[in-house]
Amino acid sequence: MPEDKPLRSDAERNRVALVTAAREIFEERGLDAPLKDIAAHAGVAIGTLYNRFPTRDALIAAAVADRLEAGGRVAEQALDITDPWESFVFLVEKICELQASDRILGDLALRNPPSAAVEHAREYGHSLMRRIIVRAQEAGALRPDWTLEDIAFITWSHISVLAATSTVAPDLWRRNLALIFDGLRAKAAHPLPVPALTEDQLMQAMRG
Repeated sequence: MPEDKPLRSDAERNRVALVTAAREIFEERGLDAPLKDIAAHAGVAIGTLYNRFPTRDALIAAAVADRLEAGGRVAEQALDITDPWESFVFLVEKICELQASDRILGDLALRNPPSAAVEHAREYGHSLMRRIIVRAQEAGALRPDWTLEDIAFITWSHISVLAATSTVAPDLWRRNLALIFDGLRAKAAHPLPVPALTEDQLMQAMRG
């Protein structure tokens, strides 16, 4: 397959302006902000936006590419930590820190994967996360009935706590997360009343 031709300088400037504007508008108003407002903020016509990004999902993927890369790096760093429990805690804490500092990531966590690019990045991150989870379980540190899909409970809880307390106690989410970690330790585990979500059920829940 031939490589994509480089964009003309004016087309590249428009692309950069649109991605920058999208990040700023999505951060302020969420991922469903009007695309015409993003085009206006970038100083281009709405037709120019659609020429570069035919769908909202394509624009979201471009706007969050660096954030998804950061998430992948966190998982890689976690794998380098020798202690299985500390590796797991580092992973979850860093993911929550990223979401606490970035509204776009919080919105993305509640949204069905918006593009093939985003889904690919998630699959890579999830493959590393599964290794971290299994390692912690095999070491007897993490409760054995916990699954990767259960991390959605942490994400949803975290986002709700952030929404309620970010202006009055911006670090309160760390207390919530510490309580969750205590419940995830194998020595604290009790049988769970219902099975975990399947991956398909998780996607359905995220779509609302």
